Amino acid sequence: MIRIKDPKVSLKFYQDVLCMEFVDKLEFESFTLYFLAFDHSNGADTAEAKRLGRTGREGILELTHNHGTESDPEFKGYSNGNSDPGRGFGHIAISCDDIEAACARFMSLGVNFQKKLTDGKMKNIAFIKDPDGYWIEVVPGRRRADEKF
Repeated sequence: MIRIKDPKVSLKFYQDVLCMEFVDKLEFESFTLYFLAFDHSNGADTAEAKRLGRTGREGILELTHNHGTESDPEFKGYSNGNSDPGRGFGHIAISCDDIEAACARFMSLGVNFQKKLTDGKMKNIAFIKDPDGYWIEVVPGRRRADEKF
């Protein structure tokens, strides 16, 4: 679970940029939980099937919105875990079959990078940032035998 400032902005990023699917939403008095995952049904699952299968997935991203943060001009955001205060949480990771194409797409969409494929020693991974500054590691889905991390 990661906390988000504005659900409209975060949902747009995770759905339109990372191509995750909205699975379910649980609303409470002071916060709302949004669940997203990658589609494994090739679009065949209904909204109800997604909702009912939410806890049977291999992995699901939970975004928590504490009501009011999106319109609070004094809200400074949450720690992304990679800077003080609050070091600890590092990042989430996604894999893709063609990391070069994925990074080119992210660049064309104006996504902020923490590390591009061309940066540093590890040329086979990248890090992008979501709207709240959380890091997302982008790794190749299929490693070559000669690839080292």
